[in-house]
Amino acid sequence: MIGYLNILLRLTIWFLLTADLSLANIIIGVAVTLLLPRVATSPGALKDWLRAFWEIVVAIPQAYFEAVEIMVRPHSAEAITMERVKPQRTPGLIFLDIFVITFTPKTIVLKYHEDGWYEVHRVTPGRDK
Repeated sequence: MIGYLNILLRLTIWFLLTADLSLANIIIGVAVTLLLPRVATSPGALKDWLRAFWEIVVAIPQAYFEAVEIMVRPHSAEAITMERVKPQRTPGLIFLDIFVITFTPKTIVLKYHEDGWYEVHRVTPGRDK
């Protein structure tokens, strides 16, 4: 089941990058998806994938709210924080975590550290110190 989610994630990324749903592009996308090497790590649990997709669904209205908030109350303070990667994350789930963090207007992942940390830049209301 998790293998299918990885294939679906790769195809989704392909279609978002190409923005073309023609038959030729679908065939190329499936070929690229199947030819990309697979990671030899243990597969993530289905509940982790469902939780990640739920976080994406929640992030969409949050992104709109934050965009309006930034327009109404300008944010001029910045902070760079380190956030721990959730344990037992596969590369696909780490990608989705980074996507959710970066999707909202107030945060962006600057760097993923291989030892299990995200470097996150945040903007907050107020003044820089």
